[in-house]
Amino acid sequence: MVSGCGNSSPPLARSTLDRAAHRRTDLQWLAQAWAGARVLVLDVEAGGRALVRTDTAVPELVLVAADDLPPALAVGAMFLGVEPDGAPVFCVHGTLPAVPETRPAQLRNVGHLLSDRDAGLFTTALALTNWHLRHLYHPVTGEPTRADEAGWTRVDPTGERVWPRTDPAMIVLVHDGVGGGEGRCLLGNNATWPSTKDGRRFSCLAGYLEPGESAEAAVLREVREEVGVEVSDITYAGSQAWPFPGSLMLGFLATADPGCPLRLDPAEIAEARWFSRQEIEAALAGRPVEVGDARLLLPPPSSIALFLVHRWLDGHC
Repeated sequence: MVSGCGNSSPPLARSTLDRAAHRRTDLQWLAQAWAGARVLVLDVEAGGRALVRTDTAVPELVLVAADDLPPALAVGAMFLGVEPDGAPVFCVHGTLPAVPETRPAQLRNVGHLLSDRDAGLFTTALALTNWHLRHLYHPVTGEPTRADEAGWTRVDPTGERVWPRTDPAMIVLVHDGVGGGEGRCLLGNNATWPSTKDGRRFSCLAGYLEPGESAEAAVLREVREEVGVEVSDITYAGSQAWPFPGSLMLGFLATADPGCPLRLDPAEIAEARWFSRQEIEAALAGRPVEVGDARLLLPPPSSIALFLVHRWLDGHC
């Protein structure tokens, strides 16, 4: 059975921007809008960093006036939408401007700290940017493409067009269905995540949806393939973009029997184990939880994986 799971949102599922899609083909309006636009500058050479303010209690995304940028940047500007006060917002690729009391930051490190408005802007800009960087040629004709429709399509010399793509992936927090302090959840250490001096990271199980497959079927398949466990009571919890480079993470919770032996796929999972609520709460509080010869590290705060962990801890599902 699949059901909904509360109303709170994952950290990168927040936005206040009106995307105003009807403006993307209005060249006259776009030209006028650029003159008074707020612009987010992304440094793609530095991993998609943007400027955030350091003189505020929480990080704030820095947008600059279009007039303060080199005119050449207007050619590749991507129209993101219109703010509640009517101001148009664009994104450009370039060297980050010098702005006092700011620092460059990556979305994965600050996304959870940003306001709904800033989280939505940064996530959309990075997702769109990564799509452009990976679609310089048309997948059917092989011809080079150029950005069109204010950055929301690409077109080749023959007129063949491509639109932004998002790869759907499922991610699931598997738990035993037991309430209170005795409850446990199943987390895995991916084979590509080596231990560091800080510890060993464990997270929810995840994988891409295959052609012809529903998200729920992918949950069943991926958990079975990665750790050899059968799950039930699949509950949808929410989704968020994960633009590294272009995924949509569909979050679920599901139950399984901790008494069943784990059979790991070594190509995917280096280690998996059941953790008690007390262990997870201790790790979140910064207290050491040992996993073999290392300390337990949980998923980063901007990830939907940590959102799912909190949903389970709080007993929402």
